[in-house]
Amino acid sequence: MIKIRVPATSANLGPGFDCLGLALDIWNEIYFEESDSISFQVTGEGADKLNHRPKNLLTNSFKRVYEICGKPLHGVNIRAHNDILHSSGLGSSAAAIVAGIYGANELLKKLLANNTLVKLATEIEGHPDNVAPALLGGLVVSAMTEGEVITRRYDVPPLSIVIVKPEVQWQTRTARSVLPNTVSRADAIFNIGRTALVIDALRNGDLDLLQKVMDDRMHQSYRLKHIPGGMAAYGTAKQFGTAALSGAGPSIICFVSSENAEKAKEKLIDVFAEQGIRSQGMITKPSNLGTHAI
Repeated sequence: MIKIRVPATSANLGPGFDCLGLALDIWNEIYFEESDSISFQVTGEGADKLNHRPKNLLTNSFKRVYEICGKPLHGVNIRAHNDILHSSGLGSSAAAIVAGIYGANELLKKLLANNTLVKLATEIEGHPDNVAPALLGGLVVSAMTEGEVITRRYDVPPLSIVIVKPEVQWQTRTARSVLPNTVSRADAIFNIGRTALVIDALRNGDLDLLQKVMDDRMHQSYRLKHIPGGMAAYGTAKQFGTAALSGAGPSIICFVSSENAEKAKEKLIDVFAEQGIRSQGMITKPSNLGTHAI
């Protein structure tokens, strides 16, 4: 039997649309044990849905590794405890994919190298911005080329991060559908320069620089106006520090000084509550550790 941990992730980080992702100190823990049949059991986040779906992203990804390696799969007993919120913009789908391929690779004595795992996870997910930091930890910049996913990973200091997720219906396909088909050259240039500076600010823990450069013109405004309470919460978060939509949303992520973290969390919860929307908040930090066996 093996046990692994997979971190939550926050993608985009303002201007880094579909190319930046950061691992967070929020974890799913999964046990894998070889068996005569395939079984799957979950506690924690998403248990009510996942326990009725034995065929899911995690189990399908697990099987895919055995197929690629040409190994017979007689059975496996998978038990998971999830702390990563579902439909939140915190990489729950990426975590499931990564858990499946990593767990299978561990049981197969690490037949696949890390870069192969990143490529496989990207093929399943469709893009690397969440799966790469989930596997590698830290801040990861990703680019897709023909036949390869290029990544660069950086350690990030223990910054205080506030995340608040409103309890609203918000699907990834909806988040994609509200985006424009094209953007102007000016908006593209705006994001390119800021993306490079976001990387520098996070690597160095420079909250002053981060606050100046984590704006975006390619996705956030289009999405926030469709998320109930989103614009108000985003504006409030910027009063405490550096704010962004986490991934495709609906969660708001805010980088703040440690002494303001609790106050920022409670204020964001209040802002959603003022509009009749329940939400849940957490205070965390980046994780330089990615998926690993324990």
